[in-house]
Amino acid sequence: MPNPEDRRASLRARVDYWCERLRATPRIVRIQRMTRKWGSCSTGGIVTLAEDLADQEKCFQDFVIAHELLHLRVPNHGKVFKALMTAHVPRWREHEKHRLAGNRSGVSR
Repeated sequence: MPNPEDRRASLRARVDYWCERLRATPRIVRIQRMTRKWGSCSTGGIVTLAEDLADQEKCFQDFVIAHELLHLRVPNHGKVFKALMTAHVPRWREHEKHRLAGNRSGVSR
């Protein structure tokens, strides 16, 4: 198993990829211990990701990261948000089901 710094670096690399792809610019990206959510996005542009997200499949990591970064543009889960998720993560609904079936209550806000 990779050490904690390698795991964080791996997540940060995925965040960098998605920031470029989505043209998103979070003010701060935090990776920390979270027990209730996989990620969150504040109205101040702070994206927080659970450090153990690094242990999940890459496609699920991408779902969570894209979800949070898209909240920098769209603060709710309305039609525009869902359309953007579909455009960028076509199978996002499958990941949403996985998330809901797990022990984490939410991805964002």
